[in-house]
Amino acid sequence: MNKLWETLKSIWQIKELRQKIIFTLGLIIVYRFGAQVTLPGIDPTQLENLTKQATGNPLLDLLNQFTGGAFSQASVMALGVMPYISASIVVQLMGIAVPYIQKLQKQGESGRKKITQITRYLTIAITLIQGPGYLYNLHNILPRSAFLLPDSLFIPASIIILSTGTIFAMWLGEKITDKGIGNGISLLIMIGILARMPQAFLQELTNRVEQQTGGLMLMLFEVIVWLGVIALTVYLVKAYRPVPVQYARRTTGGGFEKNIFGSRQYIPLKLNAAGVMPIIFAQAIMFIPGMIVSFSDSEWAKAIQATLGNMFSPWYNVIFGIMVILFTYFYTAITVQTNQIAEDLKRNGGFIPGIKPGTQTAEYLDDILSKITLPGSIFLALIAILPIFVYYIFRMQVSWAMFYGGTSLLIMVGVAIDTIQQVEAYLLNRQYDQLMKSGRRRRF
Repeated sequence: MNKLWETLKSIWQIKELRQKIIFTLGLIIVYRFGAQVTLPGIDPTQLENLTKQATGNPLLDLLNQFTGGAFSQASVMALGVMPYISASIVVQLMGIAVPYIQKLQKQGESGRKKITQITRYLTIAITLIQGPGYLYNLHNILPRSAFLLPDSLFIPASIIILSTGTIFAMWLGEKITDKGIGNGISLLIMIGILARMPQAFLQELTNRVEQQTGGLMLMLFEVIVWLGVIALTVYLVKAYRPVPVQYARRTTGGGFEKNIFGSRQYIPLKLNAAGVMPIIFAQAIMFIPGMIVSFSDSEWAKAIQATLGNMFSPWYNVIFGIMVILFTYFYTAITVQTNQIAEDLKRNGGFIPGIKPGTQTAEYLDDILSKITLPGSIFLALIAILPIFVYYIFRMQVSWAMFYGGTSLLIMVGVAIDTIQQVEAYLLNRQYDQLMKSGRRRRF
């Protein structure tokens, strides 16, 4: 505990880091405040039906978690940063098939800025599609008396407001990334998820105590299991397979020849190089069939809707788990370019002991990556479908079961680890600067 207080004290003493943290917290508060503002033209007192449907439907509850409750409150930020995430995924997929995007990816900082601009324009286009869909859902759920304006005025104005809310949330995330601490967009998603946790925990606790369905002992056991799942998720996020790399000995001149002996390093191939993206891909695909068949009244359409519209149905989770495994391999192949790694090693005089530089190095890395991706993808799929097991085993509330796995847990763990690592980097730089200032210059 003393070490924790010393660390917090050290963080607060670094002016730059303190300003970044305060700036980040300030923008997060602004984002959370905006999530509570209801769309103009809707009676906030009649949102009970929307809240009940979002709570009772696992898919809608997942969207509600990502937006921190803004979805169920018909907020001006009801779409949150999800259109931006969707746009980023589309741009990454375009990087595989579109030569222009591939060219931009190789242009360094200038290319990254152009890709960011393309992502922003695509985000606006997606909000113009998702906005009407969200408003159509509101008209189906809320009573007519909840709408205080005629549709001819309410719908166009609300589409503009929802698009503006998403753009503002995207701007907040980018400002946090540039001037704050951590990845801004990821932090906003994590804060939205965490904002729902106290309410979900209290609902589960009330259910256990008042309904006498296990009491405090079972609730304590659930918390212990949840902490164990978090520990396993941290292991999945941080686990890697080190591949040893040897750099050749070099000779420098300058009047006196000097041998610089080769250094031995390693390439960390992560067990889960794809991160949370396979789950996001799989869930996005799982949404599509349910949305398509919702426009049909046939029996087979209703059967598909009942299966793919319920995250706690067995068939949904079987299909979902298989898709997570497949997308893990797909996204790993996109993000980890073994040919590029082998080329960079060869260019810098590095090699893997016992493996020839070039093509054989790329094949060797690809073989290792394929072997470690299999257990990593299975582990990721198990975490993705874990909520269904705890839901049926403990008979817990849907909102609380969602925190036991899936995208929510991985985002919370991944973003928290990334933010902590950035803070630690500032602390290490501070210690290094102090060492350089207090050190004495050697004389020869």
